[in-house]
Amino acid sequence: MAAAEAAIKAGKCSKCHAVDKEKTGPAYKKVAEKYKGKADAEAKLFTHLTTAPKIKVDGEEEQHVKAKGDEADTKNLVKYILTR
Repeated sequence: MAAAEAAIKAGKCSKCHAVDKEKTGPAYKKVAEKYKGKADAEAKLFTHLTTAPKIKVDGEEEQHVKAKGDEADTKNLVKYILTR
């Protein structure tokens, strides 16, 4: 868990996301609820974090920031988010 929290800090994810409250991005708890019980949850979230898709923020379209770190770090981050 500490490694995922360090990745969140390094990637400045907290600028837009929090564990249990909405900011400009969804709370990690809301993301976990969205993917709960879905077999492809880890794969979809991993792809989202590594491909920097376009997202809507305050009605404007912008590029999501790519996760920093290697594949193992990103997979750890995905598991952290999905267990909130």
